[in-house]
Amino acid sequence: MTPESRVRPTPSAPEGWPGSLGDAAYYGPLGRLVRAVAPLTEADPAALLLQHLVMFGSIVGRGMYFTAEGARHYAALYAVLVGLSSKSRKGSSYAVAKKGMLLVDPALGNPGRSEKGLSSGEGLLFAVRDSMVGPDGIEIDGVPDKRCLVVESEFASTLKVMARPGNTLSPVLRGAWDGEALGTLTKNNRVTATGSHISLIGHVTRDELRRYLTETEAGNGFGNRILWCCVRRARVLPEGGDLDSVDLDALTAPLRLAATVAAQDRLVVRDDEARAFWNAIYEDLSEGKPGLFGALTGRAEAQVMRLALIYAAADGTFVVGRKHLEAALEVWRYCEESVRYIFGDAVGDPIADEINRALRQSGSLTRTEIRDLLGRNQPAPRVDRALALLVETGAARMTSDASGNGRPVERWFRVGYDINDRSQARYVAERSVDPYDINDINDKRSAKGE
Repeated sequence: MTPESRVRPTPSAPEGWPGSLGDAAYYGPLGRLVRAVAPLTEADPAALLLQHLVMFGSIVGRGMYFTAEGARHYAALYAVLVGLSSKSRKGSSYAVAKKGMLLVDPALGNPGRSEKGLSSGEGLLFAVRDSMVGPDGIEIDGVPDKRCLVVESEFASTLKVMARPGNTLSPVLRGAWDGEALGTLTKNNRVTATGSHISLIGHVTRDELRRYLTETEAGNGFGNRILWCCVRRARVLPEGGDLDSVDLDALTAPLRLAATVAAQDRLVVRDDEARAFWNAIYEDLSEGKPGLFGALTGRAEAQVMRLALIYAAADGTFVVGRKHLEAALEVWRYCEESVRYIFGDAVGDPIADEINRALRQSGSLTRTEIRDLLGRNQPAPRVDRALALLVETGAARMTSDASGNGRPVERWFRVGYDINDRSQARYVAERSVDPYDINDINDKRSAKGE
């Protein structure tokens, strides 16, 4: 009986789901490997591909790099798989990806190369430490291999840990992504790490992520260093898939050779065709977006180039071609749409998001009703800031009715406009359209033949 004959259909994707990764994402040796194993597992192909990319980038280490505004960017990626439930086969996808990547570099499974259980910045630093003197005066050897793949199957726990006062995990992870020399300010036990190469894979459910990703971590640059990837069960295999039927050794052979080549300390450049393509897409990638969506996608150009670098590394070349960029751009598209699906029209401010949810249900609220909604315990300036943020992101508008006796009645309305829609946002900016009249834009454009 073939694996296909045992397949059961899966429920259709929920409304707003980011769809499927396009063919461009499955470029090169990594893409061929994922295509070969995907039909034999219930895991989402997107989950498989993202984790293969992160793991191969971890294997490459601080060899090849590209520069942007004087800073070096290496093949280090942070990716978090976001499922609707604990049954999204996130763990299965990791197991499948690791099986192939261990054939590329068996050391990936060694203690220290793969770490689990993020709890503090100091703990992460110790895993990639320089030589140091311990509190008892005894010298502790440094870690010779500074490549570390952090796998956190309960990423919600990591987010909760970060919210604790004084926890240093967030700044250490941010510094590691940036390729900085890392250190803590602990007086009696200073840990430093130079030349570290930290990669991250996390698993979380959508509800957990929305609950525990704080406004601070979303806005301080931690969130936009992560590739957020929606995943779901791809198929039902009651009897399981037979991964042994795939010749993983042959599929990973090109990657083993490529990893050796990529370990060289070499600058990666774009060829002429890739340079022209990059110039065409750069403005759109680097354009800032408002709200929580913008906060979590604010490093688009750097993420795309890091992905392209890894695709080039898998090809064993130090020249990024158009195919590498197209593959990277398709992965980024999926991750960007994942952010839209996960967070919807949230703006990242708890009070503003609570008001926005209420407006979505009722259509409009008076200022008094908003005060009641918040339990009458939020100071007026705090509510004013939340409402101003909703106006800034195009989510709400206000009218003032002075027709009655007494003070004018302030009423807030939900605006039926997604400010994250780039084409409409650009139309507004170019033509000075009132965003509150955005519902009429399509009619106006049709009338003008646009």
